[in-house]
Amino acid sequence: MRVRKQAGDGEFHDFVVGRWPRLMRTAFLLTGDQHAAEDLVQSTLEQVYAAWHRVALADAPEAYVRRVMINAHARRYRRKLREFLAPRSEDAGPTHEVADTSDRIAQADDRHTLLKALAELPTRQREAVVLRYWEDLSEIQTAEAMGCSVGTVKSNAAKGIAKLRAASGVAETVTQGGRK
Repeated sequence: MRVRKQAGDGEFHDFVVGRWPRLMRTAFLLTGDQHAAEDLVQSTLEQVYAAWHRVALADAPEAYVRRVMINAHARRYRRKLREFLAPRSEDAGPTHEVADTSDRIAQADDRHTLLKALAELPTRQREAVVLRYWEDLSEIQTAEAMGCSVGTVKSNAAKGIAKLRAASGVAETVTQGGRK
């Protein structure tokens, strides 16, 4: 029994090490704050660790973890926790995130503008945009992660993208950054 537990711990450790950067990026885009993102990932991984024997047997453990993270984020939102992707003027310093060089967001010239526009989206639209376009999930996978229908994902993603395009300076930033 103890040998199986140690093997499970090793599998969980390998999973966390391999997925940590992607989980952090997703959490940062959802919460807008490095510390809140770390808290979200850690609380998600606590829940996943407790059920790792079931998660490891699942067809898509990463999808399971993503769903747990989205649910945890939604619970925090329902409690009216305020989130900011861009620092407020009264804040002491900027929010820090280390960009992955292969990340499409990192290619944008003005991350601040893009993150500020993303912060202004309603939570469900932000979740749909982050999962569809930054995590590159299909509409079906996004619907499963968000716990809603494919139509809801399409609607929220379309509305979110339209608001991002309408935001001052975002369309030019993304267009210029994507063509370099």
